[in-house]
Amino acid sequence: MPPSPHHPDPAFATTLAHGLAVLQCFRAGEPSLTNKDLAERTGLSKSTITRLTYTLAARGLLHYDPSMRRYQLGSTALSLSYPLLANLRVRQLARPSMQSLADQMGGSVSLGMRDRLQMVYVETSRGHDAALFRPDIGAALPMLGTAMGRAWLAQAAPAEREGVLAALRDAEPELWRRYSGAVEAAVQDLARLGFCRSHGDWQSDIHAVAVPMKTRIDGEFLIFNCGVPAARLRPGQLERKVGPLLRGLVAQVEHMLAEF
Repeated sequence: MPPSPHHPDPAFATTLAHGLAVLQCFRAGEPSLTNKDLAERTGLSKSTITRLTYTLAARGLLHYDPSMRRYQLGSTALSLSYPLLANLRVRQLARPSMQSLADQMGGSVSLGMRDRLQMVYVETSRGHDAALFRPDIGAALPMLGTAMGRAWLAQAAPAEREGVLAALRDAEPELWRRYSGAVEAAVQDLARLGFCRSHGDWQSDIHAVAVPMKTRIDGEFLIFNCGVPAARLRPGQLERKVGPLLRGLVAQVEHMLAEF
């Protein structure tokens, strides 16, 4: 979506926002982009993009390949996330239990937090034979179609949830048409079951449950999820076994945090 040319707050640093928009254009599967690609994705002029990419490359946030005339994220971009990850003590506390559940179910157990209109993994453990479903730290996933996103929406206060839903309705109309009804179901699931569900809505061969932590960590609500290949699940097993096990894992982690 092209950036707004004017921001109502005079303290808003438009040039900085444009630079960040450039960095956010890179996606998994598209590690390198041209200035033309970046201009199309941001809606910024080619001359503005040229200045931004030159500056970002000079600061190590982008790397330029002159033979291909393409940019990719630089190592400095990676180092920026380290303080955030290192200070999330819950990652270290939860890791053994996450790995145990991932091995038990032959799937993956992940921890994520909201980044505007998406969820981002900050920790993940894979079952030793879970070769088909391999999420990784930093991977982003949609809110409406995933158990993790639905769990975040379900636990949010009504006013906060409505604000995010309004933004999702504008930004992702197709996903909104497909999954808007799932949000109310997720609210009911969380109240009744203690977890939210996705039966192959994001990846058709993966069924998942998600449980939000009850307290904020550094101002953020974190969500645990467990995704299992559908072929490994018996009918009803997601609700009868995987959900309760994940709910118990989260309770255990919260108890450890309270004692830490």
